[in-house]
Order: sequence, then C-alpha cells, then structure tokens
Amino acid sequence: MEYASLAEIPHYSDCEPIVSGLGYSLVELRIFRTNGTTQVRAVIAHADPDNPNGIGVNDCAKVHRLLLPRLEVILDNQDIYMEVTSPGTERLIKNAAEFAFFVKKYARVYDTTVSDWVAGQIVSADKEQIKLMIDGTEKVIPFTNIAKAKLLNA
Repeated sequence: MEYASLAEIPHYSDCEPIVSGLGYSLVELRIFRTNGTTQVRAVIAHADPDNPNGIGVNDCAKVHRLLLPRLEVILDNQDIYMEVTSPGTERLIKNAAEFAFFVKKYARVYDTTVSDWVAGQIVSADKEQIKLMIDGTEKVIPFTNIAKAKLLNA
C-alpha cells in the first residue's frame, strides 16, 4: 500500500485548518471536474479518537457550511457541487496516510507476507508502517506488505 502525504493533495492544506478548527479531521479531499462543473468530496472523522459518536448529518452540514465558501474562493468558482461524508463503518483505506486518523479503531489488512487478512485494533501509524493490537500482542506491518485494508465496525 502506498503512503501519499496528505499535504500533497491539491488544496488539502487550505481546507484542513478549517475542518480541524471545528474538531474534525479531514480524511480525504478530492476535487475533480466533470461536465463543466467542479465536484468536491470531503470525508471527515472526529479529531478525538476517544469520541464514541459517529459522524452525523449535522457534523457534515457544519463542515459544508464553512468549507464551501473557502473552496469557492480558492478555486475561483461559484458553481461547485460539494459532498461531505463520514468515513463509513467499513471504509476501504485508499492511502496509508489515512491509518493515523483511525487510531483505536479496528481494521483488517491483507498482509502479503502471510497471504491472509490480519485484523486488529490500530495502535499507531506513521509514514512507513502500522501497528496493530492482535489478541493482546502488537504486530508491526510495513505498508509495503499491505495489499488492501478496510476499517471494521467493531
């Protein structure tokens, strides 16, 4: 699995302070143009890993209200379709940098060294590896050994 710095995502650095100021983490930001319109997809999570609540409609609306005007200025475009969502209960991890947002959550990763899925609680993640708690034992898995990953609803 590849680790791509979130700072390299276009306009992520412009939007992240707004989202974090509201108490959320900006997990994903995708901006693309189709059929002459600009579409934005933002995925948010609670910044506090101990927060037991999920992301609700009010959370998404709060971020949408503040983020849309900022993007209109940044992109110099008033015709933006924007969607703000939660990561979902069983999110597919697309970028290894996302693991850091889900510390204390459960995930399963396909470890190529054992050719099987490995599930556990995320203890930590950095630019090179993830540390999972599996049956009371910490296991370090380098991102180069992960083919796929998914959050678990546990």
